[in-house]
Amino acid sequence: MNKELPYALITGASGGIGYELTTLMASKGHNLIIVARSEEKLTGIAADLQKRFKVQVVFFAVDLAHEAERIKLIEFIRLNNYKINILVNNAGFGDAGYFAEAEWEKNERMIQLNITALTHLTREFLPDLIKAGKGRILNVASLAGYLPGPLMSAYYATKSFVVSFSDALYNELRGTGVTVTTLSPGPVETNFFTEAGAAEARINKLLKPASAKSVAKFGYKRMMKGRKRAIQGIPNNLMIFALRFIPTEFTNPILKRLHR
Repeated sequence: MNKELPYALITGASGGIGYELTTLMASKGHNLIIVARSEEKLTGIAADLQKRFKVQVVFFAVDLAHEAERIKLIEFIRLNNYKINILVNNAGFGDAGYFAEAEWEKNERMIQLNITALTHLTREFLPDLIKAGKGRILNVASLAGYLPGPLMSAYYATKSFVVSFSDALYNELRGTGVTVTTLSPGPVETNFFTEAGAAEARINKLLKPASAKSVAKFGYKRMMKGRKRAIQGIPNNLMIFALRFIPTEFTNPILKRLHR
């Protein structure tokens, strides 16, 4: 491995949007450090991408919901002197149902992964990007980050953090050569709702999901251009704009029905 080359660090790389971003970025010539929990999946992905695109792909199996595991990843990168020029914080998951009935362990893990891990890795590698005078960060949020979501209250709140945090960083980093892009997809063709326990929710039947590949392609393009936000499609952009003027007293009952 040539450690003098720059690497893109991608979390949640074994499936969904993360896998599509991994494949797309390899096809564009990026050397990668890919992270997920399954070493078996990462091994296969790394071998495939190296063979197809002739790039260097390093993998590290880790559960980012645990601080000790994140530190192992950081130490691995530091000890091997890998230079990170792109950070993609994609790892995350959701939970559905009444919060009073929620399994605390699952919600705690979701908060640690969706918020703490993203913040921790950003803080770790951002100073290096600033020092280099260039770099890109892509934080994967959701349209859910722009409003409260009854029956998925904690998940929506975690994505609201990602949107707010990323928007603020984008402003802080003006003039440094480093940008933070927030990717906020709507429903996507992944197993997200099944894992969240909401496979039968009305929202799955009413809204046509985008493909993970199209979302990844759009997010990558916006990130490389240094844009603040990546919201795909005119309807989604119009919705985000309209939410500025619609009170949550109106949107909350609608979302509650959609999530049932």
